[in-house]
Amino acid sequence: MGKRDLRPGDRAPEFSLPADGERRISLSSLKGKSVVLYFYPKDNTSGCTAEALAFSKDSKLFSDAGAVVIGVSKDSVASHDRFKTKYDLAIDLAADEDTGTAQAYGVWVEKSMYGRRYMGMDRATFLIDGGGTIRQIWRKVKVPGHSAEVLKAARAIKHGTA
Repeated sequence: MGKRDLRPGDRAPEFSLPADGERRISLSSLKGKSVVLYFYPKDNTSGCTAEALAFSKDSKLFSDAGAVVIGVSKDSVASHDRFKTKYDLAIDLAADEDTGTAQAYGVWVEKSMYGRRYMGMDRATFLIDGGGTIRQIWRKVKVPGHSAEVLKAARAIKHGTA
């Protein structure tokens, strides 16, 4: 699992995923824009909803910074559509049902809850520049303040100060 060790400066693994609204989203189709690729465990859970709402609230600011925000979980496109409608989310949600993209980014990991071990999505965010290079990685994300921190980094890329 060498892919787990992605670092800033590495090429971002290509992805092409089904997304809300019967679309596909791929890294190559977003060339020239910064991409905020954030992985989260599950639609409609408290932490994931708070994170999606924070990124949505800041979506116009991300757009002004030349960045696209994409949330990725193992949930289906139908689940994403319901989640997006329920909370009026202004970000893209992509379905990684086979976890191939999560594995490429090293965020499909063994977790433990109540002594039970299982595979699950790590909450992590990757900031990828318009040339496909990972500029910053946040692992074990704590939701409060996270969107603002990522926005600051996206703005730094746009203004050439990153």
